[in-house]
Amino acid sequence: MQKKHWRLKAGKRKFMNLKRLFFIVILFIGELVFNFALAQEKVFPVPEGNAKQLFFLQRTPNTNTIVCELNYKDGTVDKEDPIRVFWIRYQEKGQIEDLSYIQRKFAYGVKSKAIGENKYELNFVSYKKYKMYLMLSADNQYHVFTTINKKPAILTRIYVAIKGGSFWSPNVEYVEVSGVDPATHSPVTERLKI
Repeated sequence: MQKKHWRLKAGKRKFMNLKRLFFIVILFIGELVFNFALAQEKVFPVPEGNAKQLFFLQRTPNTNTIVCELNYKDGTVDKEDPIRVFWIRYQEKGQIEDLSYIQRKFAYGVKSKAIGENKYELNFVSYKKYKMYLMLSADNQYHVFTTINKKPAILTRIYVAIKGGSFWSPNVEYVEVSGVDPATHSPVTERLKI
């Protein structure tokens, strides 16, 4: 009888050990799947080949990209509207499309104000606090300047990490601004909480 009882206890212990091992294996597999998913995050294309491009904006939901470029009128930068903003719809056929009225007026449109000769203050209509400056620089080219890590920088990319919310009120986790230090030409990046 005692042998039978001992065997039952040993069998129960074996079963519990197998159960623990199974649980550990499941956790391990879950960790692998999570890490694989992180490694498979969207790879965002970089718009190239546009000599008028100043910077671009990308967002979490998809790889469609908003490009901000110089807007010319009669061969010179349009003093009334120096920035043209449009989509490259990578998620579809890679076609270029204008912003819709609502996108232009409430989300991704860029307002400009002349503040000097060949110098404009810029901001997105959806976030007036973040100032950018379109200026003719020493290389005789227009660039958009902003502050990254409390230093002047030439803006090249804005990435908006969105987690839920709606079009009118997205839940923005952070905004990452990237650019180039004009003195050293080295890349600079800063994450901002908004």
